[in-house]
Amino acid sequence: MKNGQEPFERETLTHIRNRLDYIYSISKRYNNDNPELMDTVASLAAIAKMFANIKIEELKGSVETQGAQGYIVRNLGNAFSRMQEYEKQKGQDFPKWKL
Repeated sequence: MKNGQEPFERETLTHIRNRLDYIYSISKRYNNDNPELMDTVASLAAIAKMFANIKIEELKGSVETQGAQGYIVRNLGNAFSRMQEYEKQKGQDFPKWKL
């Protein structure tokens, strides 16, 4: 481990996971306000929560979560696609400059 880095602790990872779970639940609860944004937030929170769960399992000495890579890739694909669409939309909204 490099100097200045601290390892993750189970207690800290559990705190992080709980915060991510809260973010996920809020994004689902208020999905109707802005579905594209809230779906993206939910996907990213789910990915981060999966990483936290896996790291907690590693610290316990046993990895129990199966299919984590596929889950993460699917959710990342969802968030990535939504952000690409958002970027395309914003590019069309910007007025063309004429000199």
